[in-house]
Amino acid sequence: MAFAVKRDKTYTYQDYLTWPADERWEIITGTAYDMSPAPRIKHQNITSNFHIKLKMHPDNSCYTGIAPTDVVFDEYNVVQPDVFLVCTASKITEDNIQGSPDLIIEVISEGTEVKDRREKKNLYEKFGVKEYILVFPEREYLERYCLKKGEYGSPEIFDWDEILKLTVFEFEINLWEIFEKEKPEALAPLHTDLTGPQ
Repeated sequence: MAFAVKRDKTYTYQDYLTWPADERWEIITGTAYDMSPAPRIKHQNITSNFHIKLKMHPDNSCYTGIAPTDVVFDEYNVVQPDVFLVCTASKITEDNIQGSPDLIIEVISEGTEVKDRREKKNLYEKFGVKEYILVFPEREYLERYCLKKGEYGSPEIFDWDEILKLTVFEFEINLWEIFEKEKPEALAPLHTDLTGPQ
């Protein structure tokens, strides 16, 4: 099921502020995307697990955010990532985040995959998000993009039984805990890197 999209004009953050508080929208390059209906339980569990892991880590000095929090890249780009880290204090205001997070995690819901893999990936790459992770709850794996020379390139693939080592700060995440599965008896290699030789 695809989300509704407002296409009859180019929308701005000022338009966004006038919309009903009980509706959730995102604006990407001036196009408004309806964020309803609410995500499924598995989506929310994974989102919450990532948020707790990041927020409770003793070495994490960044702000750890969770949806629905507005991240305002500019007047034509306002999104609500599922989980994110902001490590520059000046970007954090009482109302929202002004500028690019260092890490964004998007958990795929029914109907969001194309937007998350295309529109959001292009947006985050353009504005310099250092690390972008896409989580696929039903298929139980994730893709991670790291910014290199201003581009993401091909993703690294991680299965549910592997360990994710973040690049924005020194932290390893056991993905079986994120997906709420039993710890594997023998751990697989850390990840599959599709980027080729560096």
